[in-house]
Amino acid sequence: MSLHSEPSFCMYLRKSRADKEAEQRGQEETLSRHRKMLDNLAQSMGITISQVYAEVVSGDTIEDRPVVQKLLQDVSDNLWDGVLVVEVERLARGNTRDQGIIADTFKYSDTKIITPVKTYDPNNEFDEEFFEFGLFMSRREYKTIKRRLQRGRITSVSEGKYVGSTAPYGYKRIKISDGKGYTLEIDEEKARIVQMIYDWYGNGIMQSDGTIKQLGADAIARKLDSMGIKPCINDSWSKASIMDMLKNPTYIGIVRFGYKKEEKKLTNNSISKIRKINNECQYVKGIHPPIIDEQLFNKVQEVRRIRRRSTTAANLPLQNPLSGIVVCAKCGAMMTRLAPNTRNHYSTLKCPNRYCDNVSAPIILVEEEILRFLKEWMQSYEFNLRKQMQQHPVHKEIKNRVQALHKTEKEITTINQQIQKTYALLEQEVYTLDVFRKRQQDLKTELSQLNNSREHLLKEIKDLETAEASRSTFLPKIKNLIDTYSDSTIDTKNKMLSEVLYKVTYEKTQRNKKGQLKNANFTIHVYPRVPK
Repeated sequence: MSLHSEPSFCMYLRKSRADKEAEQRGQEETLSRHRKMLDNLAQSMGITISQVYAEVVSGDTIEDRPVVQKLLQDVSDNLWDGVLVVEVERLARGNTRDQGIIADTFKYSDTKIITPVKTYDPNNEFDEEFFEFGLFMSRREYKTIKRRLQRGRITSVSEGKYVGSTAPYGYKRIKISDGKGYTLEIDEEKARIVQMIYDWYGNGIMQSDGTIKQLGADAIARKLDSMGIKPCINDSWSKASIMDMLKNPTYIGIVRFGYKKEEKKLTNNSISKIRKINNECQYVKGIHPPIIDEQLFNKVQEVRRIRRRSTTAANLPLQNPLSGIVVCAKCGAMMTRLAPNTRNHYSTLKCPNRYCDNVSAPIILVEEEILRFLKEWMQSYEFNLRKQMQQHPVHKEIKNRVQALHKTEKEITTINQQIQKTYALLEQEVYTLDVFRKRQQDLKTELSQLNNSREHLLKEIKDLETAEASRSTFLPKIKNLIDTYSDSTIDTKNKMLSEVLYKVTYEKTQRNKKGQLKNANFTIHVYPRVPK
């Protein structure tokens, strides 16, 4: 019961994905409609609503929904005798853990859940079972809806439609007039800015003396700020936002799907989410018009590739062993080296984005942490690889496929002989013309299937041989890196790290206190180039 002398009640409203779709089709705004429904319910029951909790986000978990967190805390503090909601599914469609938290919160606070269909008393055995069953079914329905939405998005992408929620700078997201879905329309004013950015980065800018000055992403950001040109969201441009534009194929009429993949990790009883670049994302020719021609786009990618390998001048030796490897975890910019100066007598790894608050650290400390990770990771990888090889020896997998290939090739030879024989049978009038055509069609269909099987087996054999070759050289590369790193030149260190790592993300929030220079109080995530 609540601490109030009079029973007290609140209302919880939440908009679902399905509601958002319905609103796009012209239905009334969901929260307003649900509030009217619950206001009428409260009036019919003689209940006074003291507070309304309205949630507009549609998250998978309680952690993603701040309003429901506040509601559960207030319920736990015995502020309410009952919570009005249009259906129990609005409270939770998360995993079993989240459903258990909600069920226990209402049960131990003795708080009723009031819906237009039924009032649930969490301390009534039958109501409790009914409530838990409702949460379970809502989770199943949520998964079904999520799968349907994903299939719909994949279908839309295959048709060249744009499935992003916001349009890239230079475009407007518009509804397709003669069908379902969305595409992009060029925003002429902003499109000119996009073309200017690509031209500056790929071709440079003419100086007053007739020379060409090459501009990097950071210089372009500063130039746009000085010209008073604003980006879509922030007040100023950043190097990261410029780089995102320069590598976005949407500008040449391509639709990209699944570029960033969300991964969930359970750490200290809490689920954290990481968005990683997906190298296997889908690229499809879009139905929207391009802003940049492919020749300039490809030139910009080549300039990016050259500059990424080293941020030093062309005639100077490499000074940063982590060049092109370490990425800022906060803004996505490539971390750079700050040379020793009067304040710091050591090389520092820093984020070049002047608007990013990622704290710098000595390069040598970051190197040590990367090496420490690789030593520990290598032991685990080696153990798991041996176990995997024992269970599924690659040489046996290759042998099985080679045998299947030989069998398939023999069957192909037999079918080709049978196809030739049909001509003789036709000439000998053993086959009528109709029988000949039918037999030819059947044999050619079978031959096509066998040829497809042959190509598939050849690819599998090649992939297995490539993976085996990669694995046989991958571990020695890491071992050699660990053994020789300290005695290697900076250029060799960079090459060795580039061969075994996709990237390293770096984040640091606090500066080292005086006398704690060697305290590696930063977080890195290392992504090895694990052979598939």
